[in-house]
Amino acid sequence: MTQDEARNALARRAAQLEQERAISREARAPVTLQQDSVGRLSRMDAMQQQAMAQAQDRRRQQESARIEAAMRRIDLGEWGYCVTCGDDIAAARLTHDPSTPTCIKCAAKG
Repeated sequence: MTQDEARNALARRAAQLEQERAISREARAPVTLQQDSVGRLSRMDAMQQQAMAQAQDRRRQQESARIEAAMRRIDLGEWGYCVTCGDDIAAARLTHDPSTPTCIKCAAKG
């Protein structure tokens, strides 16, 4: 995977994450008490769904941060090298996830 291919893949994924965040915005909103709802179990279910949506949003934010960091590494000419040890990151690993910052050895250690 070339740097241009990686940049394009990262940009596409970043756009997809932003779209997913926009779609799930309502699910992350605070749960309001509705007197006309079925009852306590419905509210608990809504709160559980909200918590799951918030957790998923945190994962999206973490992935977005990894993508931004990978884009900076591309700009600096450091993409494809492990941020921990400096060795090359395997091409297959980068093809699978262009935002990966470490080689497989360092990923296994950490």
